[in-house]
Amino acid sequence: MGDLKQTSRRDFIKQSSLLGVAAIAVPADLNAAATSPDTVGGDNCTFLFQGDSITDGNRTRNNDWNHVMGHGYAYLIASRLWFDFPVKKFHFFNRGISGNKVTDLAQRWQPDTLDIKPNVLSILVGINDVDAVVHGNKDFTAASYENDYRALLTQTKQSLPEVQLVICEPFILPVGRVKDNWAEFERETSARRKTAKDLATEFDAIFVPLQDTFNQALKRAPADYWIWDGIHPMPGGHELIAREWIKQVGKKLKFVKTDIR
Repeated sequence: MGDLKQTSRRDFIKQSSLLGVAAIAVPADLNAAATSPDTVGGDNCTFLFQGDSITDGNRTRNNDWNHVMGHGYAYLIASRLWFDFPVKKFHFFNRGISGNKVTDLAQRWQPDTLDIKPNVLSILVGINDVDAVVHGNKDFTAASYENDYRALLTQTKQSLPEVQLVICEPFILPVGRVKDNWAEFERETSARRKTAKDLATEFDAIFVPLQDTFNQALKRAPADYWIWDGIHPMPGGHELIAREWIKQVGKKLKFVKTDIR
């Protein structure tokens, strides 16, 4: 989430300064058509993580490999799979940007997604759309979230018909200002959770259920142990997402299965 932008849906923010970063870790055959990960068995598979600040994880915008994947769940997933499967020669990209809504993703989708031609595309987006509504911006309705998200996925499948989509569920916990406005946050987030699940079914995407994952974690520790402000995960919360992501994706893509206790 991070730097929340209270803009109109008609006033999309251009992210032109980021267009040059796509060269980081680009596989040699990037100009070739992306193939199904089931077909290639995972060899040279390109994974792309898209979304807002939860995905961004304060990543660098250059070729600093110490920080290029950020410091969140995308980093944890990439680290584990890179370590466990060096012979697969995986490629990982993080293109999450703090503050992004679905409409912001759409404005940068060509250079930051389609041009990378991922085999596996993971998306986590929605909490900034929720926050905009909670703060009174009525442009970002649950209906517009669904329509804009569907358009983005349709564009993706038209350009990359073999891509394996992974749709992550938006989530919150009752901490800080989220707790103070819980009824409204929960109502708006719940609507977008349903949309994410429905779109996963519609587009044959792998669905990563995160709200129940965090809810179950409350049996082990209080909410602020997992998410410090109700929205952004603590380190343990990012590990929770990473484990659930690998669990769900590994059910369909066997080459990402790894030993998680």
